[in-house]
Order: sequence, then structure tokens, then C-alpha cells
Amino acid sequence: METIRKRRADYVLAVKGNQGKLETDIRLYFEDAKVCEELKKGRGYKKTVEKAHGQTEIREYYQTGDVSWMDERGKWKGLKSIGMEKKTLRKGEEEKEEYRYYISSLGEDIELFSRAVRGHWAVESMHWHLDVTFKEDTNTTLDKIAAQNQNIIRKWCLSMLKLIEIRGTKMSLRMKRFNISFAPAQFIEELMNI
Repeated sequence: METIRKRRADYVLAVKGNQGKLETDIRLYFEDAKVCEELKKGRGYKKTVEKAHGQTEIREYYQTGDVSWMDERGKWKGLKSIGMEKKTLRKGEEEKEEYRYYISSLGEDIELFSRAVRGHWAVESMHWHLDVTFKEDTNTTLDKIAAQNQNIIRKWCLSMLKLIEIRGTKMSLRMKRFNISFAPAQFIEELMNI
């Protein structure tokens, strides 16, 4: 945390249940309907609606600079705001809600906050794919530079796998990798034409 702040960077950190009562306090704060209504009227609210994977994703972002009430605010250097993402997934008649809570050194800026939250999950997704598709966590390379180079190559290959279409099928990246390994030459031409 101090390294981030020393470099004059900001943070938006997901709060989890293993951080004492911090998660509970923030959750209870945002469960107050009056708080959320006030944020909706002001600049502390943003809503997006997207259709993906046969379902509708509704994301609601709430952010406030009201952190003076927090007992644990002194533990977090530069803390200026807290936030919540409420994600509602609708598929047919089914509806599922997920809530995530955040602390941040950002001032009240709902656009920046929402981009940081979405960006965080994009990074998490990439790391998940590196582990599942390329089994990166099982890599035992000891040389630091070699391990870094392998990581760069895996990220490059991951981005290429996402670009390749195999006979118009919906295929997992792991299966694409498997299929391409049998005849890599035919896919090189496809990549060159993208």
C-alpha cells in the first residue's frame, strides 16, 4: 500500500470477509436504502446494461467519500472513498445478484471508479486463463528472466488464441490451443490476415 502511495498512484481494492469487520461495515453502510438513493441523485452512481453469453448483465456502481465514520480508515493510507458494485445477472426468468465492496484512494469519481472495478476483473480473468489454459501456476522455472520471458510468451499466445476462429465454433481457449497444436501452420496464415 505504501509503495503505491509513494509512487503517487491510486488504489481500488476489493474488500473481502477476511479483513476483519471492514467488509461488514461497508456492506451495512450500502445496505441502507437512504444512502443508495442519495448517491443515485448525486454523482456517486452509475448503471450499465450489457447483453453477453445469453444473459443480461446489469451493473450498478455506488461510490462515496463519506469515510469519516469508519473505525478502520486509519489502517489504509490515503483512503478517500468506498464503493460497491451490484451485479444483476438475468437469464430468462432467473435472476442472480452479486455484491462486491471496495476501498479506494480515489476521490469521488464514479466513472474512474467503475473503470477500475471492471479493469480489475479483466486482469483476474487473464490470470485465470493463464493458469487454466497454459498451467502457468505449475511452472517450475527457477531463472527469473526465463520465467518472465515465458510469461510474456504465454500472454502473447493467449491474445492470439482469442483472435482465432476455428470453423465458426464456440470453443474454449484450452480446446483451441489443443486443436492448433496439431496443425499450427494453417492458423499462422489466419493470424497474419487479422
